[in-house]
Amino acid sequence: MIDFTSAYGMRVAQRLNDEIIIWLTTVRDDGAPLPSPVWFLWDGEAVLIYSKPNTPKLRNIARSQLVTLNFDGDGQGGNIIVLNGTAQIDPAVPPANRDAAYLAKYEVGIAGIGMTPESFAAGYSVAIRVTPTSVRGH
Repeated sequence: MIDFTSAYGMRVAQRLNDEIIIWLTTVRDDGAPLPSPVWFLWDGEAVLIYSKPNTPKLRNIARSQLVTLNFDGDGQGGNIIVLNGTAQIDPAVPPANRDAAYLAKYEVGIAGIGMTPESFAAGYSVAIRVTPTSVRGH
């Protein structure tokens, strides 16, 4: 479990709530890590990520649910946060265009890549839920 009451834990919680990009790292079948920058939404318990179907990250998650999530550091070697967790495809999650919190966070970004909430939901139709199990960093 992650202690969000410590000074470090509060910084982790703030970045989970405020950051726009997180890096999702899965492991390919040859054992090599595959980091992917992704948009995400933290719900207080898990990280929600929408993906295009038939991507390497989805194939990797189908093979191994163990993943890491990390934020960029501060450019000086500080503010490092790496979350270890388990990922699963979650077909029960509503599409992105019906998730008010996700749209509040990314509607401008969705428009910026030339999409509407509906076209984004159609293109990024697979919901991944990552449940953090531990955190490390400084």
